[in-house]
Amino acid sequence: MDYRIVEGSDKMETKDIVRLLRMTYWADKRPIEQIEKSLHNSSCYGVYPENTDKLVGFARVISDYATTYYLCDVIIDTEYQHKGLGTALVSHITSLPEYAGLRGLLITRDAHALYQKFGFEVLNERVMVKGVNCCGHSA
Repeated sequence: MDYRIVEGSDKMETKDIVRLLRMTYWADKRPIEQIEKSLHNSSCYGVYPENTDKLVGFARVISDYATTYYLCDVIIDTEYQHKGLGTALVSHITSLPEYAGLRGLLITRDAHALYQKFGFEVLNERVMVKGVNCCGHSA
């Protein structure tokens, strides 16, 4: 599937991000005001099928850009799952130079296989870590 990834919440409609987050088990009841505040305090990434304006994937990153980043709210529209878009989105984010050499963290209960492709290791049943001295291993 041809797609494009955009960077910055200013390049996405908040209502489209809210629609995607409502599909999740972790943010389906998150108030819109809280979503808006989170967008303003994160680096946001969106996935659009080529030649459309329909947001079908979203993720955001919180970071100090010195030691650690937290990858969160990764979601692909249920109609577009299993087409490689989640892999493409996480690949794009984890390959960005601003996160190179930083420890990556994320919390998930059911997508370990996706994140393991990018060097994240299971720390416990929900937390995954990538990078510097992760899980007793060197980066």
